Amino acid sequence: MAVRRPAALTDRELGAAYPFLPGAEAIVTELAPSLRDLIRSPVYEPARELGRARIRAAMDDPTGGTPVAALSSAAPELRYLSFLYARLLLSAAPAAAPLRRWAVAEAKQGSGRVAAAPLEEFLEVGRRLGFPLRGDGEGILVPLPDYLHLATPIREGDFRLVRQSLRAGLVRVGRDRAARLLQEGIRLRLTQPLAVAEDARAALTEGEPEFLAEVARRVPPPSSRPGSTGGPLLPDRFPPCLRRMRRLLEAGENLSHAGRFALAAFLHRGGASFETIVDAYRGAPDFDESITRYQVEHITQRDDGRGYEPPECATLRSHGLCYRDGDPTGPTPADREPDPLCHEPFLRHPLQYYRLRGGSVVDRAAADGGASGGGGSSR
Repeated sequence: MAVRRPAALTDRELGAAYPFLPGAEAIVTELAPSLRDLIRSPVYEPARELGRARIRAAMDDPTGGTPVAALSSAAPELRYLSFLYARLLLSAAPAAAPLRRWAVAEAKQGSGRVAAAPLEEFLEVGRRLGFPLRGDGEGILVPLPDYLHLATPIREGDFRLVRQSLRAGLVRVGRDRAARLLQEGIRLRLTQPLAVAEDARAALTEGEPEFLAEVARRVPPPSSRPGSTGGPLLPDRFPPCLRRMRRLLEAGENLSHAGRFALAAFLHRGGASFETIVDAYRGAPDFDESITRYQVEHITQRDDGRGYEPPECATLRSHGLCYRDGDPTGPTPADREPDPLCHEPFLRHPLQYYRLRGGSVVDRAAADGGASGGGGSSR
């Protein structure tokens, strides 16, 4: 007996399930709402309220694990309009961090849905996003240029091209990895703010002052506190890799798990207080205070408070985190040019660089009253 395959989603259903897809706006063509109507008309207050709920869910849980209950029963038009209103509202916000956090949550929810979808739907979502994926019975085939475009921002070692199966210009990946790549494609799309005309921007900010203030409070910008125990931190003396890590987070960009670990461990040994280290991650698009505090505590309290050893230069290079040859996106000429000290054959550790530049490296276990550990990282 033939196995019945799940019915393919109609364009209307696809647009409601994946409102970030190009062409999804077609599901509201019959309503023909103007931007002014969506922003001001009482008729569209349910869409605005649901849009605010989508934003609040992302602020509460940037992992996308907190779905908005009302979305599951909402009509396709309402679901799409709520998405559009949320994106418009965050595009008009004065700071970019809330939009980036919302983009992460929406991308994770979208990729979670597509990961569980039938293969035809999976491939169709990829195609509409501009990535012509193909299934070959063993995995998902991704054209090499698309793989590089999607995998480069992820910065996880497992996504590096040298670890992939590549043949005839196609990268074969498992379904879970393909869904992660599409998640990045969705995030990149939603991170770009919509172009909002000045009159529409004014209407949004004048109509939602309390909500925008609430969002700003819930996604505070990175703050800078003085170091403790070892004196003030000297970020301008950090090695190029650590300076770039901080810039990425301050700009609301993603930083790999390896990079986040390295930054926390380095700051701890550089004398930063616990709160200073937590603050360093506030700009991350998926920042969650409780999770960050737990992870920072895990990294810094090991071995009676000495904490984990920061990775050596060779380890950072293996994770694609070394910028000794310069960072093309750096804000100053010094950042964009090769660093002579990093190229010295004796330099093996970022803490060694920091000390040579005049920074203080702390044996935290001894300073915090715990068991004294060796100073291997400062060398």
